[in-house]
Amino acid sequence: MQVSKWGNSLAVRLPVKLLRELGLKEGDRIDFRKDDGAVLVRRQPEAEQVLQELRGFRGRLPRQDRLSRDAANER
Repeated sequence: MQVSKWGNSLAVRLPVKLLRELGLKEGDRIDFRKDDGAVLVRRQPEAEQVLQELRGFRGRLPRQDRLSRDAANER
């Protein structure tokens, strides 16, 4: 793959085979992250997916996962 100029930005064209392996399609939003010299690609969740996950969250956090006001304000 080659990095190319695209307007005021740089771009990389991904081969179709790689797109299929990653399950990506035109219009998907992705994040790139550097991790120990490797580049990781992650699809950003769609708005509907985020809303569905939020709707599934009901109730209170388990006691062991709750934040303590005192612990949050410790210096």
